[in-house]
Amino acid sequence: MNIYVCIKQVPDTETKIKLNADSSGIDLAGIKWIMSTYDEFAVEEALRLRDKNPGSTVTVLSAGPARVVDSIRTALAMGADNGIHIDLPETADNNMAAKALAGALKKETKIDIVFTGKEALDDGAAQVSQLIAEYLDAACATVVLGTEYSGSSVKVRREVEGGAIEVIEAPFPVVVAAQKGLNEPRYASLPNIMKAKKKEVKALKAADVGISDSDQKLRFKNFQLPPPKQAGKKIAGDPAAQAKELARLLHEEAKVV
Repeated sequence: MNIYVCIKQVPDTETKIKLNADSSGIDLAGIKWIMSTYDEFAVEEALRLRDKNPGSTVTVLSAGPARVVDSIRTALAMGADNGIHIDLPETADNNMAAKALAGALKKETKIDIVFTGKEALDDGAAQVSQLIAEYLDAACATVVLGTEYSGSSVKVRREVEGGAIEVIEAPFPVVVAAQKGLNEPRYASLPNIMKAKKKEVKALKAADVGISDSDQKLRFKNFQLPPPKQAGKKIAGDPAAQAKELARLLHEEAKVV
């Protein structure tokens, strides 16, 4: 099987975000970058599928500036076989990224299944998986919690609103977007981290996959950080007085009751 995983590099959730001088984006200085968490489930699922099908390969793709190669190397250290980096600007939107990833996939000999995370941790847009499938003219299943594979299709359990589970079957080629709970991602061992440094990461330019500036549909400006949280209030008095004062504050100040 020819198995692919599309990943995104995002700021670590513990990174303190600052805006750049003109508020057109975040200040990139000092940011620790990681593979988006949901993509880790996608990589793990790809590796498990490969291991159950001898002769299969897992190729990891990422679109973005040169730094995203580090996250590709992380996936290679987990056990992926090779990687593909598509060089895109920092400002690339979801459409540009999806079209670039699909363009790189189309250059491959055959595609059986493409795994992604259900969304990226930084923007939470949950668009790229569906857009990749559209550009590939492939089936797509999102928010996937469970999988069963046959020779030419996959049956998935996916999370829908209200806590219900939907079961669908899709033929290959298919894009499967992983949800937390699909599996437990493995840690990269030290020997595999060393091996990952020697694995091939193919470099592609935007033009190589048919991307131009017109493929960017969104441009952002005037970013704003959330307002600082107000200090809490401590209510004094006996329990009865505290309860009365709390009810007043909820009604008159917070206006939630």
